[in-house]
Amino acid sequence: MANLETSLKEAMAIEGAIGVALVDYGSGMALGTLGDGGELDLNVAAAGNTDVVRAKMRAMEALNLLDNEIEDMLITLTHQYHLVRPITTPGGRGLFLFLALNRSRSNLAMARHRLKQIETALEI
Repeated sequence: MANLETSLKEAMAIEGAIGVALVDYGSGMALGTLGDGGELDLNVAAAGNTDVVRAKMRAMEALNLLDNEIEDMLITLTHQYHLVRPITTPGGRGLFLFLALNRSRSNLAMARHRLKQIETALEI
């Protein structure tokens, strides 16, 4: 099991990582962030992606997809990938990891795989 600081550092070690945040989607507050902030304000990204997570959960409820869980969500921008991965461990309910990647320097499949490993090992 890894603590928050270790998990954020591991996420930043993913090729092409710009920034990472652990976010409470009840409040929209980032509980922890790591990244240089030059390309992206992680606190604004945390709050904005909270709206995305909430909207998707409402849509799943409206579609009666209650026996499904979100593994991750991908937002593809011209120069970046944004990955949102809800925490599925019992202690992490209501939280998600947000990872921003430089699109030209990252391998999306490997980033998704690695973020899943980090999420699974994260101890809240």
